[in-house]
Amino acid sequence: MATGWARDGAVQEQIDASVEDAVERARSRLPQGESLSHCEACGDEIPPARRKAVPGVRLCIACQEIEDRQSDAAGGINRRASKDSQLR
Repeated sequence: MATGWARDGAVQEQIDASVEDAVERARSRLPQGESLSHCEACGDEIPPARRKAVPGVRLCIACQEIEDRQSDAAGGINRRASKDSQLR
């Protein structure tokens, strides 16, 4: 389906690129290396099951939840920009 000046398939390519970027961001945030026995933020012990399940883990569950909420608040990439910026 043609959409204005865009060539066929351009919308799907944009969607695919957005998904690939999200996957890369998620992979880059995965812990790597040796797991810590104690949380680097609060010092509490990281349960052995968590250390086994998440190689390279550095935070306990509570501190990881805080970190995740802060990361989500930062937002992602908006390829299309906001409508407000297009109207200016």
